[in-house]
Amino acid sequence: MLLLVMVAAYLIGSIPMGFVIVKAVSGQDVRQVGSGRTGGTNAMRAAGLSAGLLTALLDALKGTGSVWLAQWLLGPSNEAIGMVLAGLCAILGHNYSIFLRFKGGAGGAPCVGAAMGIWAWSVFIVPPVGLLVLFGIGYASVATLSVSVIITVLFAYRTYFQQAPAEYIWYGVGSLVLLAWALRPNIRRLLRGEERIIGWRAKRMKQADAGKPR
Repeated sequence: MLLLVMVAAYLIGSIPMGFVIVKAVSGQDVRQVGSGRTGGTNAMRAAGLSAGLLTALLDALKGTGSVWLAQWLLGPSNEAIGMVLAGLCAILGHNYSIFLRFKGGAGGAPCVGAAMGIWAWSVFIVPPVGLLVLFGIGYASVATLSVSVIITVLFAYRTYFQQAPAEYIWYGVGSLVLLAWALRPNIRRLLRGEERIIGWRAKRMKQADAGKPR
């Protein structure tokens, strides 16, 4: 049953929401735009803010649904490890979709969604802090990685102070590994100072460039 849950979670994660939404809205192939990924950030580049937000929401629900499926199918003795593995498999499916020849996104949205499935109150902590990092620093890749770090710290706190299952910490650690692996090109660009900046920092840089004498 645990293996069945993992396979199901991978298939759920593989559903390419960004590809479908961008194709429906603009007719474009999101893989031919920007970073080539199918997540919310690139869907926004390809088809606008609404498409990006809808993609992010549905991608998050893939993670949540996978965890809930594990919780429903597995008994109490395997529930915690099953939820963790289901969440990780959903991220794996999102990043390496069987429907897109093992291409996909970076895993940020399903990572957050699975964390919400494991502990619902994380919705009030992880997304707001992740957004603060995104708009404060301006790098989507850093914000994506920060989500896993936040989840790991949050679940570690719950394990040590609220007696939550220790397996949840491994969800945070495992998701960080998966996200970091998917974001290798972004990390290399970041180290070279070539990573794209978004949000208010990008706006300020454009204004500064516009004000420079020609």
